[in-house]
Amino acid sequence: MATLQLTHAPILNSSAQLLILPVNTAGILLDTILSRAKTLYPDNYQRYFRACRDSSLAVGSCLLHKRSLEHAGLGISSNGNQPSYIANLVISDHPYHPTRLRWLMAALGDLQQQLIPLIRYQGIRRVALLARPLIFNKPQQNSTDESNIENLIPLDWHTHILPLLTQALKNLPNIRIDIHLPKDITL
Repeated sequence: MATLQLTHAPILNSSAQLLILPVNTAGILLDTILSRAKTLYPDNYQRYFRACRDSSLAVGSCLLHKRSLEHAGLGISSNGNQPSYIANLVISDHPYHPTRLRWLMAALGDLQQQLIPLIRYQGIRRVALLARPLIFNKPQQNSTDESNIENLIPLDWHTHILPLLTQALKNLPNIRIDIHLPKDITL
């Protein structure tokens, strides 16, 4: 069984072997932590951006990236504390569009399928998930169209997102998942 732990600690200082970063298919990263991850892990961002540009990245999927180790320069000193893998969890089609429940469910299902071989054969035991892009999504616009109401309401952390994360990730074997929350969300 997986152990889920909520934390306010900075995700980029985590000793996790795998980072889970919620992204969109537009290739635009507005969150400050995602922008910082873009500069810290340029190989991941280049692969992610290329997939966005080629339209090969679908909403509700997960793009897993194995990082190449740095052998020279300033990055070598902190290479032991950096993740070996980065999972780009595609939760939206644009940074201003809210995450839809079906997209999040599909992306978590894809993530789970890709995590199982890493846990079994690569020894992944610590995972860190950035929750802020899941929580702070702004509605597209005000609309009176009843069929579009699901697209306009951002998901609530306690009602939608946390139960879905718990349900999707709790059955992973022998792994600790730190969910990094903003400071205004109570643990």
